[in-house]
Amino acid sequence: MYTTPEQFIAATKTNLENQFASLTAMNKKAFEGLEQIFALNVSAAKATIEESTATAKQLMGAKDPQEFLSLTAAQAKPSAEKALAYGRHLASITTATQAEFTKAVEAHIAETNTKVVALIDEVTKNAPAGSEQAVAALKTVIGNINAGYEQLSKTSKQAVQTLEENLAAATQQFTQAAEKATPRSKK
Repeated sequence: MYTTPEQFIAATKTNLENQFASLTAMNKKAFEGLEQIFALNVSAAKATIEESTATAKQLMGAKDPQEFLSLTAAQAKPSAEKALAYGRHLASITTATQAEFTKAVEAHIAETNTKVVALIDEVTKNAPAGSEQAVAALKTVIGNINAGYEQLSKTSKQAVQTLEENLAAATQQFTQAAEKATPRSKK
């Protein structure tokens, strides 16, 4: 029971500590995702430099323009496939990080909501007579906050789904363009 201001302050302090712990955990997840993206970019940069050097050596060794064009055309599809693989890996990291972040946020919101509702119920038990309107207003505010969070969560999930669909469509278009370009350059 929260009959004294000290008990209410202690409950509020515990809630703030839990929020800080959740925020710290979410920041850790975000940084893990950034580390993975950084590692992917470093790896891709190294591979690109190595492959560019090898390709340049091959192209400089071409004996005639026809061989040069043939070598150039032969690089189109592997380059497109590597770009697609990079895009897929990047999307995978982003999606996984976002999913973990959303899961942590939803769990934290649900836990906090349960605690706030329990706190309000406990406080209202000890509320003085005539404070029914204030209690009702407080419960309405909590209900509106929950509805707002649910809408935000729904909108975020839709945005992620749209991003994934757009990435898939772009990947398919890029693949088709690369496949069309490769046969034409061999003719």
